[in-house]
Amino acid sequence: MTVSPHDTPSAEVTSEARPSAAHQLSGTGLGAVAADPPRRATDLVKVAGPLAVFAFFIGFWYFTHHVLMSASKKPLVPVPHAVLQQSFLTWNIERGSDGSRTGGGLVKLLEGLWSSVQVAGLGLAIAILLGFFLATVMSQATWVQNSLWPFLIALQAMPILAFVPLIGTVIGFNFKARVIVCVIIAIFPIVANTLFGLLSVDRGYHELMTLNGASRLTRLFKLQYPAAMPSIFTGLQISAGLSVVGAVVGDFFFRQGEPGLGRLINLYQNSTEYEQMYGAVVMSALLGIIVFVLFGWLGRRIVGHWHETRSS
Repeated sequence: MTVSPHDTPSAEVTSEARPSAAHQLSGTGLGAVAADPPRRATDLVKVAGPLAVFAFFIGFWYFTHHVLMSASKKPLVPVPHAVLQQSFLTWNIERGSDGSRTGGGLVKLLEGLWSSVQVAGLGLAIAILLGFFLATVMSQATWVQNSLWPFLIALQAMPILAFVPLIGTVIGFNFKARVIVCVIIAIFPIVANTLFGLLSVDRGYHELMTLNGASRLTRLFKLQYPAAMPSIFTGLQISAGLSVVGAVVGDFFFRQGEPGLGRLINLYQNSTEYEQMYGAVVMSALLGIIVFVLFGWLGRRIVGHWHETRSS
């Protein structure tokens, strides 16, 4: 019987149809096993990197105190373990105890922390509500965007310290003034990132909404807001940290009410209790880190990793 060339599978077809050895290995568990070490190495770098930088920072702190500072200036840069002992491991230092002119300890830091949390939290909440409103209105009307955008840029570009005397003169040096400082310093990233997200929706999705006869509100709440969530949470992360900055800066100038962390820093500086001052600075940094990480975690929980800018 004669067999035509068409009836015989060629080497080319056979080689293409046969799965490669690498593909067969990846189909079993071996490919996953081979991919695990790089993933574990990446996770290790994520932890080891910050720890290495932190260790370098502490080492440089000790080096600055013992080597770079002269004997007369060494009290200006106390060693880290002294800051830890007096500010965090000692619960309460009574005024006049061991020569302390202001008192201190962890209890005083926690009181200042609570005051700053109240100011930063209320200021951030107002900034979020106002920022969402402005960004939504600006995304729906170009003339509103063109009218408000230059003033928002000017508000962001002007140093916050320039507003402090004006706010204190008009409103008073009180709790409300400290909250307003937080709103001013935190609102721009919310407006900018939310507006960017609302306006960055793919045109094809807008056309699909148009074909289905969707109203403006339906388009906004079912398309634009969900698509803008990654950008929104990026702005929230930035503004959360800035609200802490605003609360601390406001404490330096608005001295009525309960003292916050900024006022404690100023108080300890004036009384030359530098261990306590450094402790208040560290507590302020920890507060900023915590709120930044918190909003990042919320963003991952709500948005997930579906957006390319968050998964990359």
